[in-house]
Amino acid sequence: MGNWVVSLAGPRQISLEPCPPDPLGPGQVRVRTCYSGISAGTELTLYRGSNPRLRKDWDDTARMFVPRQTPVPYPLVGFGYEEVGEVVEVAAEVTDRHPGQLVWGIWGHRAEAVLPADAVRPLPVGLDPLAAVFARPGAIALTAVLAGDLHLGDWVGVFGQGVIGLLATRLAALSGARVVAVDRVPGRLAHATRYGARSTVDASVRSAATVLREATGGRGADVCLELSGAYPALHEAIRSTAHAGRVVAAGFYQGQADGLGLGEEFHHNRIQLVAAQVTGPTPAPGTAGRWTGDRVAQTFMELVADRSVDPLPLVSHIVDASAVADALALLDRGAGDVLQVVLRF
Repeated sequence: MGNWVVSLAGPRQISLEPCPPDPLGPGQVRVRTCYSGISAGTELTLYRGSNPRLRKDWDDTARMFVPRQTPVPYPLVGFGYEEVGEVVEVAAEVTDRHPGQLVWGIWGHRAEAVLPADAVRPLPVGLDPLAAVFARPGAIALTAVLAGDLHLGDWVGVFGQGVIGLLATRLAALSGARVVAVDRVPGRLAHATRYGARSTVDASVRSAATVLREATGGRGADVCLELSGAYPALHEAIRSTAHAGRVVAAGFYQGQADGLGLGEEFHHNRIQLVAAQVTGPTPAPGTAGRWTGDRVAQTFMELVADRSVDPLPLVSHIVDASAVADALALLDRGAGDVLQVVLRF
């Protein structure tokens, strides 16, 4: 395969397009992609056309969305943020990267990329390269756990057992929490049990709030992590949480908040609702000066390297990059047996 890049010409208009190779500049490396994971959250919002950045501009100075002044800059080229590849060329002055080295980072769905040498991280020795596509999803999950400020013995509800939710379940269990995993897909709940959840709730059958209050003598969860991005799930997470407890909203919520009633348990139980987002100088509340997005991602990969977290069972589909349209359509359909879909270049 030559140099190819995934391009989005408009909602659900996806293709793999040829592109010229970029020249190698000072301090840079050229990386040939091995695998690129597809996000079932952020990337699907771009694919479906529901991402707020398609309707508004983000003012980075004011840190606000403002009305868009120009048309959406289609095509969107090379989106994606879960890549692993092989260094094939290095600039003369680069001494800590070398050809043949396996690295992970963020460079989008493209066959090769030219990047600053410090933008890619070496793969831990002996680790399956496929595991590195989880660096970013794992960082998002770890950010949610850090934002939850979990403690040994806490009861924690984790809502949404997709890839990020399952990784959060594992990380919360490693933190000493007693985890109750919530989803509507039995196969995902089975993964959650293997990842250390003390119990699971099929939300299509039972109320998670009822289960968590029964488990805690009526008190409710100390913390709930909401990772599905569904407003009704956020509402149920709030209902499940003890008086003055914390709910971490780490899903990427779209559209208006149907199914979320803030005048109910949120108001009467004084719930603390915090947002967790992996980008920026402080991914999780209360971690300023200690945790950065880079540290979070590296820490997650260290946990994978020491076998505390094994993300490989979450790979449900590996497809050739030429079939990227089929891969995104598969995720778009939302079948319960689909977890991490990976493009192979």
